[in-house]
Amino acid sequence: MTVTLEVAEGVGTLRLDRPPMNALDIATQDRLKELAEEAADRDDVRAVVIYGGERVFAAGADIKEMQNMDHAAMVRRSRALQDSFTAVARIPKPVVAAVTGYALGGGCELALCADYRIAADNAKLGQPEILLGLIPGAGGTQRLPRLIGPSKAKDLIFTGRQVKADEALAIGLVDRVVPAAEVYEQAHAWAARLAQGPAIALRAAKESVDTGLEADIDTGLAVERNWFAGLFATEDRERGMRSFVEEGPGKAKFV
Repeated sequence: MTVTLEVAEGVGTLRLDRPPMNALDIATQDRLKELAEEAADRDDVRAVVIYGGERVFAAGADIKEMQNMDHAAMVRRSRALQDSFTAVARIPKPVVAAVTGYALGGGCELALCADYRIAADNAKLGQPEILLGLIPGAGGTQRLPRLIGPSKAKDLIFTGRQVKADEALAIGLVDRVVPAAEVYEQAHAWAARLAQGPAIALRAAKESVDTGLEADIDTGLAVERNWFAGLFATEDRERGMRSFVEEGPGKAKFV
């Protein structure tokens, strides 16, 4: 399989495994969607790591496969392409991308679907589609400007240039840069810590932020208000408040 899902201690690792560069062909895209939906549904998965291995995250789409597709073929395929990435973005649990080596084109777009990105100090990210006479087609023109702002996103999309880890950190494309040997370990630790948290509250927080970014502030506040009130019906809220009163902050054990 070109993508696998391994679960341990509440953390599901979505691992890309298509050597040598984890090129995202159609079969890989479809498998990614299938496993992202599985991770979303499984109760034993409380947080998710997206990982491409020690050498490379994903160097982009399979250009040889795309070269043989005409306009009609891509009209039929483009929705499925976007849907495979959207399935990752809509996992209602914390998701962290562990970025090693290249994250280009579709690889960069996949990293954008995570809530948090930890990159190796030798990582390179970018949207080089313009160099092929194309634009990003798996969400890059939408998720990238929402993350780093329109002018910085246009610079990367217009030029197709690659950015090294230090610049990616400076512009907000990644959230943390660590030695290459520590990327997966630190990403897994981030996910494992959140896997111990209140699952429904984390889902509420993610949905409130993501929905609010796509809507006007009144709509966003309504979503937040409804989730906030609804959480008062959960056992985790009872545990959290009782623990705070009796033991102090940060000691609650959630179910």
